[in-house]
Amino acid sequence: MHFSLLRRIYTLLGSVFSSKFYLTAHTVCYTVCEVQYMQPTSQNELSDSLRLELRRGCLILAVLAQLRVEHYGYTLRKALADQGLAIEESTLYPLLRRLETQGLLTSEWREEEKRNKRFYRLSSEGAAVLELLIAEWNGINDSLHRILEEKAVKKER
Repeated sequence: MHFSLLRRIYTLLGSVFSSKFYLTAHTVCYTVCEVQYMQPTSQNELSDSLRLELRRGCLILAVLAQLRVEHYGYTLRKALADQGLAIEESTLYPLLRRLETQGLLTSEWREEEKRNKRFYRLSSEGAAVLELLIAEWNGINDSLHRILEEKAVKKER
């Protein structure tokens, strides 16, 4: 039954997207399947899934904050890792492309050490968005600290 629903979704997406966007339709269909129908089979899988979901939002904020200073991909990865937030290339580069497409980053190709490298920097719009995200992050963080402290106090009683 689930697969017939997925087949209909995939067919619908296939008719909406041109063949140029086949991967997009496939990705959407796969995501629907993952989110709706494939439940984690163990507590470890569930906690890993939730941890990754939490981490994704944090990575956006960390990348934007780090790009207040210009970096190319490798130095950005290293700077994040040095701060305790390791990120895989397969996660970083698509994120950089998406943030640039959204107008939050600017980039330029330059030759450095006899190699062409793409340097990224926060755009003026990205700086404004970063400030909003930092304020939101601080509010959420304060709320979570109060909630977690309250729960810890109740547990001690």
